Amino acid sequence: MNMPLNATPKPAALASPVVELRQYTLKPGQRDTLIDIFDSRLIEGQEDAGMTIIGQFRDLDRPDMFVWMRGFDGMDARKNALANFYGGPVWAAHSHAANATMIDSDDVLLLKPAWPGAGFDLAGAQRPSLAIDEKPIQNKPLTGIVVIQIHHLQRGTEADFANRFETETAPLMMSSGANLLAAFVTEHAENSFPRLPVRANENVFISVTGFHSADAHARYRAALAASPAWSQLGLTKPTEIWRLSPTSQSLVGR
Repeated sequence: MNMPLNATPKPAALASPVVELRQYTLKPGQRDTLIDIFDSRLIEGQEDAGMTIIGQFRDLDRPDMFVWMRGFDGMDARKNALANFYGGPVWAAHSHAANATMIDSDDVLLLKPAWPGAGFDLAGAQRPSLAIDEKPIQNKPLTGIVVIQIHHLQRGTEADFANRFETETAPLMMSSGANLLAAFVTEHAENSFPRLPVRANENVFISVTGFHSADAHARYRAALAASPAWSQLGLTKPTEIWRLSPTSQSLVGR
């Protein structure tokens, strides 16, 4: 699994002050088709355009959902990178096949690290190399899972929530067996690439946590629920919990 947030960070390796969390609703039975296209055809082109493809995942509880994250060096860098990629030859060559798998691709949260150093540390993270015209191996299961929790906050409470999470909740999580990989809050800057919509008027805190197995996550949830220190005060609706399995080419969760 990736380096936890309580380890000493390497600033040059911290991925992206601006991050998109994207979830796609796919046509039934089309998830592995999209993953094959994405992992073998679309990663390199996006990174050549100036993005960091942080992680791609199968949702363990929703068989037609594909979740992924990509990062940028800032809002202007995001605008330029997206323009370069979506106006370039890689997307032109593969967009029809990718779009044919999707029902909806507009569910996107625009995020920034919740505190200094809360982004992903990708130091040493590498993808398996792919030969030309070779697809990633999808039939080899990865036992680890990544859990994303989305806390919907009242406006103006995000700084206090992030501070309490960093000082109180994160140590409790890690002592209960979780590997906290990153934490984010909503980036409220204007969408710098309107061609791709993001969810407006959101106010969220997101944690990204790694576990060695689904059983380890279940034990962690039971331990956390029993702790009097665990509190989710000030939420506007129930916390979303996504249990995710990384694809073979994901940098996060391997």
